[in-house]
Amino acid sequence: MTVTALISLLIVIVKIVIVFMVLSVLVVFIVWFERKVVAHMQSRIGPNRWGPYGLLTSLADGVKLFFKEGIVPTTADRVTFLLAPGVSVIAAFLAFAPIPFGTQVVIFHRHVSFQITDLNVGLLWVLAMGSLAVYGVVLAGWSSGSKYPLLGGIRSSAQMISYEIALSLSLVPVVMSAGSLSLRSIVAKQGGTIGHINWLGPLGNVGKAVPHWYVFYHLPAFLIFLLAGVAETNRPPFDLAEADSELVGGYHTEYSGIKFAMFFLAEYLHVVTISAVAVLLFFGGWNGVHFSFLGWLWPLAWFVAKTFFFVFLFVWLRATLPRLRYDRLMEVGWKVLIPAALAWLVISGAAMAGGV
Repeated sequence: MTVTALISLLIVIVKIVIVFMVLSVLVVFIVWFERKVVAHMQSRIGPNRWGPYGLLTSLADGVKLFFKEGIVPTTADRVTFLLAPGVSVIAAFLAFAPIPFGTQVVIFHRHVSFQITDLNVGLLWVLAMGSLAVYGVVLAGWSSGSKYPLLGGIRSSAQMISYEIALSLSLVPVVMSAGSLSLRSIVAKQGGTIGHINWLGPLGNVGKAVPHWYVFYHLPAFLIFLLAGVAETNRPPFDLAEADSELVGGYHTEYSGIKFAMFFLAEYLHVVTISAVAVLLFFGGWNGVHFSFLGWLWPLAWFVAKTFFFVFLFVWLRATLPRLRYDRLMEVGWKVLIPAALAWLVISGAAMAGGV
């Protein structure tokens, strides 16, 4: 192996370690953030004992779960029961691998991109890892040897299949517009502004101030993606797989200790990934106002700010919307989202073919 190849490999390893650590810390912060925001929306104080503003509460919970005794039910399939949390959390981390979160920085005369790897099928990779994560939930439900986890696992598999179709179909028009499955290329296509809008006549110059983000071209696709994305993450109001009022805790009812924490970690990682994908595909990624100094910092700051807006949206939905009934959930997926996604795909294709 040459020195150049060795340095490149070392850079990739360092990026993997940094991304892993940042995501882990980020999940701890998001758990605290969610508790605090939901508490304020419900006129409560929220966590305020450990650290300033209760910032260390989630960390204390994590330490408690890490040292808590792990229990395996006597009726469980032991090997599968122990493997399921690992499948969920590994798939959640792998899904973030092709996510670009900024431009690049020069370190020791080498250009280092803010991305673990730029796959030319990056979007397909994210969708594939999201699908693999379902296996962790289904295996956990089946292997627990209990009726509530089994029902949770079945619900999750049906929900994921239903909403993944709508989610994938909603992304096809964006891929058609960008002509690429690389997430970095899709962001690059959204640079600049829309430009003069001819059909607005004298008011057409307003387009010169509007960013060239795909949300302005594919708003229906974005709304479908957002709804399906919330369902994909098993978050309220689509958390039917772990509905505590019906299934106790659903697929993770029998889990405790660090294995339970791993499911928790995977869920919040999916929230971050779906938020990041929404920003990259519809809101121009890291494009925004930049300044001349610290040129690498502003794209990173824009990406983080936009991503946190969607994380806040996930928290807001949890705090304000009641859980859907299961049959209604499936009805929305099959009778509303999938037909709407197909209709927008046809409209987008016709518009592109007509040169619009």
